Amino acid sequence: MGRRRKRIIFLSISGGMAVLLAGVAVAGYVLMSHFNANIQQDNITSLLGDQPVDTHPQAENILVMGSDSRQGLGAAYGTDLTTDQSDTMMIVHIPADRKWAEVMSIPRDSWVSIPACEMGNGQMSSPTQYKINEAFAIGNLDGNKTKLGVACTVKTLEQDTGIDINHFIVVDFTGFENMVSAIGGVPECNPTPIDDPLSGLVLSAGHHVLTPAQALGYVRARYTLGNGSDLERIGRQQAFMSSLVNRVESKYYNPLAIYRFLDAATRSLTVDSQLGGITGLYNLWQSLRGIPTRNIAFFTLPNYPRSEVVPSDVANVVWTQPEDDEIFASFTNDVPASSTLFGATPQPSVQIAGSVPASATRTASATPTASATPAPAVSPTATASAGAGRTTAPSPAVSIQARTANQNICAG
Repeated sequence: MGRRRKRIIFLSISGGMAVLLAGVAVAGYVLMSHFNANIQQDNITSLLGDQPVDTHPQAENILVMGSDSRQGLGAAYGTDLTTDQSDTMMIVHIPADRKWAEVMSIPRDSWVSIPACEMGNGQMSSPTQYKINEAFAIGNLDGNKTKLGVACTVKTLEQDTGIDINHFIVVDFTGFENMVSAIGGVPECNPTPIDDPLSGLVLSAGHHVLTPAQALGYVRARYTLGNGSDLERIGRQQAFMSSLVNRVESKYYNPLAIYRFLDAATRSLTVDSQLGGITGLYNLWQSLRGIPTRNIAFFTLPNYPRSEVVPSDVANVVWTQPEDDEIFASFTNDVPASSTLFGATPQPSVQIAGSVPASATRTASATPTASATPAPAVSPTATASAGAGRTTAPSPAVSIQARTANQNICAG
């Protein structure tokens, strides 16, 4: 073959590759622009006032909330609400070294101090004490403005925990079913049969792949499952999230499934504008993808019935002290709260899932005692090791046992 002909072939191939790569780049840009346009972005900075000092700016604390709006879901999930409430509330801590992560669920019935917040009518609410999901509803009064509801929730959490909330993500239930449908359902396992007439969810004991409608019923069902408590529902939601993460991971090389999932997910999201839209979410996802599932822990903030200090209140819970202040400090100091991570040996002094050992001293108060600046509960050595150069596993702040993302849903 002549030298000239080889050069022509080489140039033709190079030109074709350039056109192909350009096409991929354009398609990627179009997709990213499409997903970004789906997302509602709000800036709540001006609504927050003074915030806790961020001592570890490379770490991130992200508030994730599920909006309780039932608009478009039909009568099976209750009538439409005049105000949204936060049915699900979690703080995701992603450390500076990106080697582990924790997801702390906060019971929606937690009795807390709610500061003055701006409402939809432009007026400021009065400071009050009530269950924490009321903060979202207060901001949404007179206008169903998610932005104000989130701002009031963030103010409440930052005041009562001392944790600096860097970002927020609100997921609307109206898009939940489409997300599940996109990945062909989500695996679930229930040790006992489920028969919930309020949502129509009927499952035999054992393993299932939940349909979109079943998945929505599973994460929302409460009163007819187990003891009917929000704490049990939180446990189911944590197990579902673990399974959802693994299911999406399994579809990573299925472009159509991933596209449909991302399209449904982004249409259901409201995030803070500082997060960076779809690019910020992608970077967040990449951070989490790089963490082994055994190093992602889910736990519920320890609590006990408020009826123990206010006998007439049988509906709400109070945060357990001093353990919860130590957990808040661990998020602030960028060390794990959970003894489940890194094979740490749990101590018997603290239990998870809401109960407190009989030997623990409870604060005889109807309100939580969390300080806006909780005292550090970890050693200076542990705190100093929390940077990107960490070579050894950090020590947990308290001996909480948690569910890890790789744990069998039917186990424990």
